[in-house]
Amino acid sequence: MARLRETRRNEMREEEKGLASIHTEPGFAIGQRAFLIDTGDGNVLWDCITLLDDETIAWVRERGGIRAMAISHPHYYSSMRVWSEAFGDCPIWIHADDRKWVVSQAPQVTYWSGETHPLFGGLSLVRSGGHFDGYQVLHWAAGAGGTGVIFAGDQPQVCMDKRWVTFMYSYPNMIPFDAATVRRVTDSLEPLSFTRLYGAFGRHVMEDAKPVIARSRDRYLRAIGAATA
Repeated sequence: MARLRETRRNEMREEEKGLASIHTEPGFAIGQRAFLIDTGDGNVLWDCITLLDDETIAWVRERGGIRAMAISHPHYYSSMRVWSEAFGDCPIWIHADDRKWVVSQAPQVTYWSGETHPLFGGLSLVRSGGHFDGYQVLHWAAGAGGTGVIFAGDQPQVCMDKRWVTFMYSYPNMIPFDAATVRRVTDSLEPLSFTRLYGAFGRHVMEDAKPVIARSRDRYLRAIGAATA
């Protein structure tokens, strides 16, 4: 961490009312972003990045600190324990199906099971599986002016053409999902109300995210020769 602080810093950006992103520059590791969500009932840090420095800590504290953390999947666990300790040992919510991937058995990690779990301030976790057995997304019902937001990490992954998303078991190795898995992932999102989808790499779907996911699912299934219905 000390060496990382010598060469890099975090950049914070206001995305919309009550929402900011945090990412490291120059890029480090796979370059994902974390999001700080102000629910009015406490802040949640969604996903995690490795670098934490005094500037970032001060910036977060000015916005009320962190009441809880939640992380989509093991690729983003990074220095989650360091972050939690800096903000009063706040709980880190992870699905129990991914317990085996938690290398640092931090006492702050709180496991949940099942398909959905409410947090606070209108936030809820949804297990979609797929990329990892316990892969989870975060639903912010009050986001986007009350029309709803999904924080998806990299599943669904927002494409370069932001009118589309896609689904992969392994992005570095370009291993796709089968039809049943894609249907399970998209079915888990169907009951939720949302118009926006925030991805982990600075690409977001800002309008009609739910229809974007549906037509992307159908395009994917056609591409692998599977039925869309």
